[in-house]
Amino acid sequence: MQVTAEKNDKIAQMTFASVYPHYVTKVEKKGRTKEELHQVIEWLTGFDEATLQNLIAEKATFGTFFEKATIHPNAQMIKGVICGYRIEDIADEFALYRQVRYLDKLVDELAKGKKMEKILRE
Repeated sequence: MQVTAEKNDKIAQMTFASVYPHYVTKVEKKGRTKEELHQVIEWLTGFDEATLQNLIAEKATFGTFFEKATIHPNAQMIKGVICGYRIEDIADEFALYRQVRYLDKLVDELAKGKKMEKILRE
């Protein structure tokens, strides 16, 4: 599947707060914890607990969320298919879309029981 400017814009306008509870539910349903989810989010974005909670409270869009993030240098090691998109094939012009898919892939790996060392690609 190809990312379009419309899809990129649509995801940029979505609020992180609207998706975050789904991430929590997904990982907890599979026996992982909210703390592990936060560890994964911090690894990818650099956001500590307080910053993450502030972004949720202010209903930051994904555009703002990733604009404020410091993406981990090893994030480009996140590969595979998520929601029908091969992450490594998403064009640079849609960097925001790729970053959101990075987060989705990490959440999926956490929910599937992958070891934290593998998820964090250290």
